[in-house]
Amino acid sequence: MDPSEATPETGDAALALQRDRDLVLTSWSTQSAVDPLLVSGGEGAWFWTPDGRRFLDFQSQLVNMNLGHQHPRLVEAIKRQADTLCYVAPNMANDARSELASQLAEITPGDLTASYFTTGGAAAVESAIKLARHVTGRPKVIARNRSYHGGTMGTLTVGGDPRRWDAEPGVPGVVRILDPYTYRCPAGHPDPCPVCTGAPHLEEILMYENPSSVAAIVLETVTGTNGIIYPPDGYLAAIREVCDRYGIMLILDEVMVGFGRTGTWFACDNYDVVPDILVVAKGINSGYVPLGAMIVSAPIREWLENNRFSIGQTYAGHPLACAVGVESIKVFQDEDILARTVAAGALVSARLEEMAERRRCIGDVRGMGLFHGVELVRDRDTKEPLVPFRATGDAAAPMARIMNGAKERGLFLASYNNIIRLAPPLVTSHEDLELGLDILDELLGLVDEELV
Repeated sequence: MDPSEATPETGDAALALQRDRDLVLTSWSTQSAVDPLLVSGGEGAWFWTPDGRRFLDFQSQLVNMNLGHQHPRLVEAIKRQADTLCYVAPNMANDARSELASQLAEITPGDLTASYFTTGGAAAVESAIKLARHVTGRPKVIARNRSYHGGTMGTLTVGGDPRRWDAEPGVPGVVRILDPYTYRCPAGHPDPCPVCTGAPHLEEILMYENPSSVAAIVLETVTGTNGIIYPPDGYLAAIREVCDRYGIMLILDEVMVGFGRTGTWFACDNYDVVPDILVVAKGINSGYVPLGAMIVSAPIREWLENNRFSIGQTYAGHPLACAVGVESIKVFQDEDILARTVAAGALVSARLEEMAERRRCIGDVRGMGLFHGVELVRDRDTKEPLVPFRATGDAAAPMARIMNGAKERGLFLASYNNIIRLAPPLVTSHEDLELGLDILDELLGLVDEELV
């Protein structure tokens, strides 16, 4: 429905907002500060409110609506499945679940062959860690500092995101390594860099921890929430080699970057690296019904033939969710979404590079496909961030002004510390991409004026 067609029958906006404020607990928020936007509809790269305000969604909501809002084929897939079978227990077979598993076996790299379906990314990561410990008989898991793997106790502990602080001490057995953050390399980026080349830093940590005690290394193929950090060439291959040498499983978390986000089915396709376990969610069905998956290699599947699989959820592999996943993959193929994403990504990259030449507040731009980060600084030479890490109050005001300015102009953006994340739906038109980038350019011009 177009926002201009909104009527009182579509719902009492004031009542809905009041009930949300009083009765709904909002994640990652101090409840007294919650000020939700009431959304009444959407289409493609746009969503709107009951009073007719339209927003260009440059975040795909939570980087999950890869095929945009209300894609007619995905909506129809839900309806068809609902008419046939709304739910069946996970230990019973159904057509939607088995077809999706078959499709995933076709499009995933290497020998990733069997899927366990969950209700989302956190559950899939938890399952992958638990399975790796079970298969290897080892207790420890290595993860990076700048990472986020989910909001459960286990995934918060594994992730390096500061949101884990409220869940500490968390679960035992997690060891951290530094990130290959080339713009702000924690090792100072000597040549060759022990961190950014992957293997030397990891080898040192394993020396201290005993590699025979490590079950898995868990990495976001591309760091998402914590800065849009792409691995340098050769980094993932080096990590893979170390894992193979010590019998450690490599778990790649592609909850955010899977299903076309970087212009390939999976981000690891860009680096020619195959994990032992691939974790996906979000874009698997554009978030229309909660769904995630843990996809395992042939040797793990073979091991499970005669060893217990001690993982389960009531709603694992929900038929409605899987039916949308099946149709989503078909849409990707029929509408040539991957090629369209590559072309759209080239447009965005070119525009951002051109902006960086004019806007002094841009320290770094990075990305491919429709997944870009724009890092803002006060001084390009010193790389002083526009706002400090975990800034609050007045210290966070410069980024808050950008976010609020975007909202006022009808652009839905998100940021992390001093980094703006650009992740529009993969179906966004070039005209709408230009519109969103024009608004961003204007806002960064205002930042430059403040820095004079």
